[in-house]
Amino acid sequence: MKKYFMDIFIIAVGSLLFALAVNLFVIPNDLGEGGVTGLTIIAYYLFGWSPSIVSFVLNAALLVVGYKFLSRQTTIYTIIAVSLHSLFLHLTESWSIASDEIIVNTIFGGVFAGVGIGLIIRVGGTTAGSTILARITNKYLGWSISYGLLFFDLIVAFSSYFIIGAEALMLTIIMLYVGTKVMEFVIEGVNPKKAVTIISKKPEDIASHVNGFMNRGVTVLSGHGYYTKEQKEILYIVISKQEVVKLKKIVKEIDKDAFIAIHDVRDVFGHGFIELSKS
Repeated sequence: MKKYFMDIFIIAVGSLLFALAVNLFVIPNDLGEGGVTGLTIIAYYLFGWSPSIVSFVLNAALLVVGYKFLSRQTTIYTIIAVSLHSLFLHLTESWSIASDEIIVNTIFGGVFAGVGIGLIIRVGGTTAGSTILARITNKYLGWSISYGLLFFDLIVAFSSYFIIGAEALMLTIIMLYVGTKVMEFVIEGVNPKKAVTIISKKPEDIASHVNGFMNRGVTVLSGHGYYTKEQKEILYIVISKQEVVKLKKIVKEIDKDAFIAIHDVRDVFGHGFIELSKS
């Protein structure tokens, strides 16, 4: 129950930030947006319709169509997020910020939207709209949610060209890109690590040094070369970015001909990192 209320609080904060992105940075600077929010803004520019009402109606319709692609909890969280986002759009529609720097406003519009949507998705909700489509592509096509969202957002953003013009469209694309990168950072975590794969003729020596001098665990995998069919022990190690130089130095001193592949990983849990129970 405590986690449930914390999730609702995070959804509320995310919904508020997303609404502020629209009312403080997008509409005052005649920018566009992606997804349902973009359609909402187009309707506002053309007909003066309330963004909060249009957003709620369109998102509700898409949720009815796409709820079967969401789990029960995600559906509940999405209903809460859509309702709160529409409410905050209404409550903050008269808010303003004293800034005439269009580039700064564009960047901060992306940051606010990225953090807001990212928080909602991170706890298991969505903002309906194109987020549902992004989840569908994530499930069936393997796209990341952030880039699936960017894809559908750009479709709507480009359609606003005839209303906001070329310059505003270019700024909108910048804002969407910033929002996507920020959202990806929020969703995937603030715990970036490096996974290192090492193939060497001296795996035992390397593993011993890594374990002894770096205090890191080493996983030993069995493999063989396709051409030579020679059996080899492959070392798999997860370390922080700061430890990469030290690891490379250890490997170089032991086997200068070793093969090393370094990969980016995020949200590492377990012994030596963050406990899974605290995630």
